Amino acid sequence: MYHLGLTGYPLGHSISPRLHAAALRHYNLDGEYRLYPVDPGDDQALAALLGEVRSGKLDGLNVTIPHKQTVIPLLDGLSPLAAAIGAVNTITLAEGWLLGENTDAPGFLFDLERELKLGIPGKAVVMGAGGAARAVVHGLCSNDWQVVIAYRREDRAQALELAGSAGHAHAGTEVRTVLLEAGSLIVECVPGILIVNATPVGMSPNVDSTPWPSGLNFPEGASVYDVVYSPRETMLVKQARRVGLQAVTGLGMLIEQAALAFSLWTGKEPPGAVMRAAAEAE
Repeated sequence: MYHLGLTGYPLGHSISPRLHAAALRHYNLDGEYRLYPVDPGDDQALAALLGEVRSGKLDGLNVTIPHKQTVIPLLDGLSPLAAAIGAVNTITLAEGWLLGENTDAPGFLFDLERELKLGIPGKAVVMGAGGAARAVVHGLCSNDWQVVIAYRREDRAQALELAGSAGHAHAGTEVRTVLLEAGSLIVECVPGILIVNATPVGMSPNVDSTPWPSGLNFPEGASVYDVVYSPRETMLVKQARRVGLQAVTGLGMLIEQAALAFSLWTGKEPPGAVMRAAAEAE
């Protein structure tokens, strides 16, 4: 029997159990996928949960906000991709070793192409500097996008470190940082830009919030990708669609990263279509 789960905080909005339950049924596998909320800063509880994976009581664990980076020192090793990104969203056990992987980056790129079909790389503004932003920035830079990281004031150090690591890993790709405010972003907002929200702003229950600065118009022809998937139409997506822009939430990214994680744990083909059907059946 497979014992799988997700840790992070808060987790009340998560639909991951439904996605993985559908995948387990599809492959006729006996198993469960549970939520394991751990408060921010509770390193002891996080370590104890990882001990459940190490002992074999859990066969795999997903990691979400706010633990994608703080979990790293508690692991025995990282995949090359997770090491390059500096964030983990999937944990496996191999020969007694806890290994961290990142399926967010390929999940994001797959969904970005499917939903927005942007063609050749261009310029992107990524709002945020945490674990989700690291996956997004890495994915964009690996495909030759020019990236501007727009950070909230408390994220300045993270943003600078992220820009430095991304620029080093993808030599020749421009990565810069600006403050997430209208005065700083207005000069970056060229026509046709990709705008990505990689912060939790706008996530349930704070559905009336938006990370986009008040008073700043969206650039002409911009595309908007919000990694937040709950609610199904975030305030940022609503704002963009009101002015005629193509805009999507991160539901597809959630599905694709989950399918890749499921494949790592079970050895089965990634059940993306099965999980998407389960998500849309809500």
